[in-house]
Amino acid sequence: MTPEEILASLEAIIYAADEPATIDQIANALGVEKPEARAALDLLVASYQTDSRGIEVRKVAGGWKFYTKPQFHDVVRKFIKSLQPPLRLTMPALETLAVIAYKQPATVPEINEIRGVNVGGVIKTLLEKRLITTAGRKEVIGRPILYRTSKQFLMRFGLSDLEELPSLKEFEQLAQAALGEDSGLAPVEPGSDAATPEVDANLEAAEILASGETNDLAELGEEVGNEPTADEEGTDARGAAAGS
Repeated sequence: MTPEEILASLEAIIYAADEPATIDQIANALGVEKPEARAALDLLVASYQTDSRGIEVRKVAGGWKFYTKPQFHDVVRKFIKSLQPPLRLTMPALETLAVIAYKQPATVPEINEIRGVNVGGVIKTLLEKRLITTAGRKEVIGRPILYRTSKQFLMRFGLSDLEELPSLKEFEQLAQAALGEDSGLAPVEPGSDAATPEVDANLEAAEILASGETNDLAELGEEVGNEPTADEEGTDARGAAAGS
């Protein structure tokens, strides 16, 4: 193939992939060596950096995928919300996910101790939403199951790896602002086991990972310290919200 054909083929591969395409997958599909595939990838990434393009090629979860650019979040958010109901999590689920994200791998007893409540039901919810996954068993008495965030977690929030997680302090600030808006809150149905409202978790990682007022997370922050701040998240250009 000519360089132009390789570039066009690469663009088609990344667009068609359901999950981020790795460099090995790209090289195999194109029938070229990895250095040549990487050079083509660099060219493709650069071609989408101009202000005239609404999407970009971003490295996320070990591969590459198309995402909308941050400056178009508002219009994309409006469009996505018009198509499907947003993913919603209760405040206990948000807090539990935050604990797992920063303490992983963690067991239910460890999470219970930090949260001060039993999180068994919340863990089940997070597993069903594929935001967390199991990570073996801890070698202690009873061998409790370990939990960690999933690849889907990285994909939803447009994170390349866990080092891009914002600090807990920033999460609290962002969540306070987000949860203070009517658009971020949903009523709890009578008889629900959630004592707090649900939160629209479609696009903002802050709305997923932290509550705006929790001593549990403040204490957790003292243990893990500050993490690097993540860049603004984007939206999967094929229609799935990065944080949905």
